[in-house]
Amino acid sequence: MDTLFTNQATLWLTIGFALLAIEAVAFGFTSGLLLFGSLGAILTGALLWLAIVPNTFIAAVACFAISTALITVILWRPLKRLQSGAELGHDRSSDLIGHSFILSSDIDNEQSGNQKYSGINWRVEPAEELADKSIAAGTRVCVTAVSVGVFFVQPTEQA
Repeated sequence: MDTLFTNQATLWLTIGFALLAIEAVAFGFTSGLLLFGSLGAILTGALLWLAIVPNTFIAAVACFAISTALITVILWRPLKRLQSGAELGHDRSSDLIGHSFILSSDIDNEQSGNQKYSGINWRVEPAEELADKSIAAGTRVCVTAVSVGVFFVQPTEQA
């Protein structure tokens, strides 16, 4: 424990990895604030350990602030792009493809239906490849594609 407070490199590396662990466990890498701070602390610890930055408290805090700011500027856009992403489209590889059920209400291009499956209320819409986009209630349908919260279905005779 004495080494932790006498050796600044060890202190900053410990802070960095602790912040990284908190970000991973508590927030699942969603907040970013602790992620950038942890990377800044790890970089500060490495620079202190390599004696690139003087081993003083003021220099370490300044290095931490500057490195955290630089890491934030460098990583903000790529991480933001990963988080929001482009339009995902319809997933045609899901395990839900092929699930069949009986429609409880009519669906068409203007009116979607609902289907509760696995504790989730899914919106039900006709599949894009259907020539006739209306499907009557009581028809057995098969899921051909999924999107976030949406089943795209067609009658089982055509599936």
